[in-house]
Amino acid sequence: MAKYRHSLPQLKGGAFVTDGGMETTFIFHDGLQLPHFASFVMMASEEGRDRLRAYYRRYLDIARKHGAGFILDSPTWRASPDWAEKLGYTPDALHDANVQSIALLAGLRERHEEPGRPIVLSGAMGPRGDGYKAGRMNAAEAEDYHSVQIGSFAESDADMISAVTLNNIDEAIGIARAASARDMPCVISFTVETDGKLVTGRSMQEVIETTDAATGGSVAYYMINCAHPTHFAEALDHRAGWTKRIHGLRANASRMSHAELDDSETLDAGDPVDLGQRYRELMQRMPQIRIVGGCCGTDHRHVAAICEACLPALPSAA
Repeated sequence: MAKYRHSLPQLKGGAFVTDGGMETTFIFHDGLQLPHFASFVMMASEEGRDRLRAYYRRYLDIARKHGAGFILDSPTWRASPDWAEKLGYTPDALHDANVQSIALLAGLRERHEEPGRPIVLSGAMGPRGDGYKAGRMNAAEAEDYHSVQIGSFAESDADMISAVTLNNIDEAIGIARAASARDMPCVISFTVETDGKLVTGRSMQEVIETTDAATGGSVAYYMINCAHPTHFAEALDHRAGWTKRIHGLRANASRMSHAELDDSETLDAGDPVDLGQRYRELMQRMPQIRIVGGCCGTDHRHVAAICEACLPALPSAA
C-alpha cells in the first residue's frame, strides 16, 4: 500500500534529496550497456537489482547525513510502451518491470526510512520520444499513451509519479490528466535549452501557466532538470507567482548544450563545487525549492556538494 500518496511530505516543508544521473553513471562510470538509455532493463537480473540498490544507497546515505528526506525515483524513465517494444518487452513484461521497480524501492525504504526523514516512492517517467527533441502528440494522445505506465504505478506502492525531461506542453498536460484520472500525485519536470526556453521556444512561464490552466492546477509542483543552472537561472523571475510552483532542481553537471551532449562520446562531469554554489544562489532567491538532485553527468559527488552548499540553511524534513 502506498504510504504517502494522499499526503506528500515534501509539500509540507523541509529538505529533500534525490539521486543524480542514473543512466550516465551506469554507462560512463560502471561501463554498463544500457540499450536505448534504459536502466529499467537492470531489473531483469539479480545482479542488476543489486547494482541499483547499491546506487541508491549512496544517495540515501547523503540524505541521512544532512537530516533530509528523500525522493526515491524508480529506474523507469524509459519504461513506456514505445521504448519497451524496441527493447523486446511484451505489455505484461513492461507492467511487471514498472511494478517490481517500485517494489525494489519499497524494500529500500523499509531499511532506510527514519522518523523525521520520510522517503517518498516516485514512479519515474520520461517523454514518449527523445528528451532533447520536441514531441508531436496532442494532449489527448499523450494522456492515452502515458496512462499505461501510470496505471502500472497506480497498482504499485508508488506514492507519486515524476515525469522528467519533458519539452512539450501538450505531453505535460496529457500526463497530468492521466495521473489525475488514477488519483496519482504528479510532478512535472521540464528541460530547457541554453536560452532558458523549451526546445519548442516556449518560456517556463508559458509552460507552467498553460499546464496549470489546462489541468486545473492538478500538478503537485514543477521541477527543472537536464540543463545546467547557467542555462535557466536568468529566466526565473523569483518575484513572479509562476516561479513559486517550481519546488525542485535536477541540473546537469555540464554547461554543454543538448546538441553538444548528444554528439559527445565522453562524460563532462563539470565542477561539483561550482554546481553546489549555483544551487545555493538559486535557492536563496527561491526558498520554495526544497528538492535537490542531479541529472546527466552528475553522480553522488555532485549531490553531496549540492547538499553541503544548500542544506545546512534548510530545516530538516517534517
